Amino acid sequence: MLSVLSVAIGRRELIWTGIAAAAAAILAPRSARAAASRIDVLLDEPIGPVTADFYGHFVEHLGGVVYDGIWVGEGSKIPNERGIRRALVEHMRRLPRGAIRWPGGCFADSYDWRDGVGPAKSRPTRSNFWIDERTMPKRPDGPAKHEPNWFGTNEFIRFCRQVGAPPYLAANLRSLPPRDFYQWVEYCNAPAGRSTLADQRAAAGDREPFGVRFWGVGNESWGCGGEFTAEEYATEYRRFTAWVPLYGLELALIGSGPNGGDLAWTRRFFTRLLEKGEGQLRRLWGWALHHYSWNVSRGRTTDWYEGKGDAVSFTADEWYELLNEADKMDGLIAGHWNVMGEYDRRHRVKLVVDEWGAWHREGTEVAPHHLFGQQSTLRDALLAALTLDTFHRHADKVAMANVAQLINCLHSLFLAHEDRFVATPTFHVFEMYGAHAGGRAVRTLFSAPRISYARENGPATIWGLGGSATLKERTLTLTVVNPHIAEPSTAEIALHGGKVKAVRATAIAASDIHAHNTFDRPDTVRPREVAAESVPGTVITHTFPPASVTRLSVDLG
Repeated sequence: MLSVLSVAIGRRELIWTGIAAAAAAILAPRSARAAASRIDVLLDEPIGPVTADFYGHFVEHLGGVVYDGIWVGEGSKIPNERGIRRALVEHMRRLPRGAIRWPGGCFADSYDWRDGVGPAKSRPTRSNFWIDERTMPKRPDGPAKHEPNWFGTNEFIRFCRQVGAPPYLAANLRSLPPRDFYQWVEYCNAPAGRSTLADQRAAAGDREPFGVRFWGVGNESWGCGGEFTAEEYATEYRRFTAWVPLYGLELALIGSGPNGGDLAWTRRFFTRLLEKGEGQLRRLWGWALHHYSWNVSRGRTTDWYEGKGDAVSFTADEWYELLNEADKMDGLIAGHWNVMGEYDRRHRVKLVVDEWGAWHREGTEVAPHHLFGQQSTLRDALLAALTLDTFHRHADKVAMANVAQLINCLHSLFLAHEDRFVATPTFHVFEMYGAHAGGRAVRTLFSAPRISYARENGPATIWGLGGSATLKERTLTLTVVNPHIAEPSTAEIALHGGKVKAVRATAIAASDIHAHNTFDRPDTVRPREVAAESVPGTVITHTFPPASVTRLSVDLG
């Protein structure tokens, strides 16, 4: 059975097999008509710009993300730049400069930003939001349980500047009043010497304003961020965002959006928000969307914590099922976008997917205090790639995305403990996909045999090839995921609206689908250059290895 992945206005559409086959036969050159897979790149059908912010990150004071991950301290023997782990900084500089979200997550709505400014020795120690997480009693004491506030606003901004990324601050809406929000904006952005808070910033070593543009107004306000109803949150959002000082910036304020597919949360929020008129949309730049993917572990409890699958030990069916769970992102974006359009017909407000990634059960973390820490395998690399491809295909709808989380937690790009550091397969996907940043997504059609596998509740299938394409001047970047664990897929790639001059190919693959990088074996999964075939004109032939992520860089004549 063939499936066609249609990337037109950013929404995956399943097109009738007969129509797809007929279209492929018409478009294909004579030599290509027997190919099982086909990719058509429509260069003259743009979708939208792909910015570096599609490759953003998420940093929360959770487990080993900040302490032992980012922050090692200025007096540490671990190589650092003003307390920031140097190996992390050096690797981050190799990536697109996407916005970094901080300090949470659920931690954000328990955080008083004043605790993290001023002389470090006078900053208070507070119980971390996550102190009552059920596994905490067996974990060692330290910053994961009791927040020392060594890493605060100034340190975070310095980290962002070291790696060249814009900061994205998440404000506390659950337990602080609006005044604390706009005064945090003042601390960050007020001109030097113009206010007491600006002087306080200068006393900490940063005289010039930080120029923070991205501000999240609460986090998961339907849950850990306050257990609000959508109507209650909309009222709070209006209060928090009324008359926030701009200091010459066009602030990008981001609302706390739905839990996955909760379309009602989006609809009810916009209904209540606009009771004060459409002018309220001017104070809503982005609408946050969160989606995590996990396996329901077979033969185990259905408990939310214990019922997730293992990060490293999984079956072929669990491989496919996790990728299918990630693929739900496509429908979530389309669904919420349509609801938002009922209230914002010009679509001034964009989606911000500021938490996404794989979530596995505990047991593979590299240190005992790394709450929600997990190993990252080849499967996580494919999940990251197909999700980034989804964002590209929805470049007209998505303005920013932030993978959860940067280091030592969930779908991390890096793992670190004390003086040891390693980049995960997901880092290599981000680096390889960085060629898309600054380009414009174009419509791309994928046609390939679907892959069958077994779910607990019956048979299932997943698409055979997926991906995205962007055009930057005369260079086309095409990224393709082949999820089949055993079979390569040879595809004819037809360019419509341009001709092939030269092709270069890079792929991430491994002989074992469970392959991952460790401190002792850091290069088990990494990109490698591979051969690509092209014929003069408009067609490329390429064989995509099993369980792989591939980038084709095409110079157009």
